[in-house]
Amino acid sequence: MSEKGLTAPGFRARKGGAKIVMVTAYDATFARLVEAAGVDAVLVGDSLGMVIQGHDSTLSVTLDDVIYHTRCVRRGLTHTHLVADMPFLTFQVSEEDALRNAGALMQQGGANAVKLEGGVRSASAIARIVAAGIPVMGHVGLTPQSVHQFGGHKVQGRQEAAARQLVEDAVAVAEAGAYALVLEGIPGTLAAAITERISIPTIGIGASRACDGQVLVIYDLLGMDASFSPKFLKKYEDLSSVIQAALGRYADEVRAGTFPGDEHAFS
Repeated sequence: MSEKGLTAPGFRARKGGAKIVMVTAYDATFARLVEAAGVDAVLVGDSLGMVIQGHDSTLSVTLDDVIYHTRCVRRGLTHTHLVADMPFLTFQVSEEDALRNAGALMQQGGANAVKLEGGVRSASAIARIVAAGIPVMGHVGLTPQSVHQFGGHKVQGRQEAAARQLVEDAVAVAEAGAYALVLEGIPGTLAAAITERISIPTIGIGASRACDGQVLVIYDLLGMDASFSPKFLKKYEDLSSVIQAALGRYADEVRAGTFPGDEHAFS
């Protein structure tokens, strides 16, 4: 890897400094575009279960699914920091399982780090993985693997007791040795308090500008799904309309017999 890529220690060094830019992507084509745009890090999220596979949650995603997509993204990158999600039940059963599966994401997928959900309950797994030399990014707040426990994809930490618990979770993740922490779906004031409290950078998604960086799914920020418009999302393009229009023109030309033209044929 090129030395100009942001490493796990590089993430830590950005705490309170230049904002960290992370994008979730799942294939080599988008990975090349993300790197060319100068994004700091790519996350291969288990959100692929919803965005790529069409499920209504992330729970069906397997370790092999994430390894496959991480390999795809790895081929599109030369130096950008690559993080792979640990899917449901790949780290909750035992610390040994967690370490073995994290190692597979590094060895088979080519990830530079792994990300796993949970605070206090996941601290021992984080510590075990970090002790083996694998960088870990944490994730607290709206953790999608707990969707049924939450009763849906709902903002977390709005009540005082829940907010206190999320602060405890964030501290536990940092003390376990994680190098960064994703804060998802929490009030901005709580995100600010956590960001100030812990020594590692926070990466927000639906957690306000108070975080040390931000992450969005590339399909979402490009507006590729017209029906998906949560409050936290800003669509930087409307590619849903652009792509449909392009496909419509292609279909019209094929049906009219004007594509392919002579300039597209081989002599």
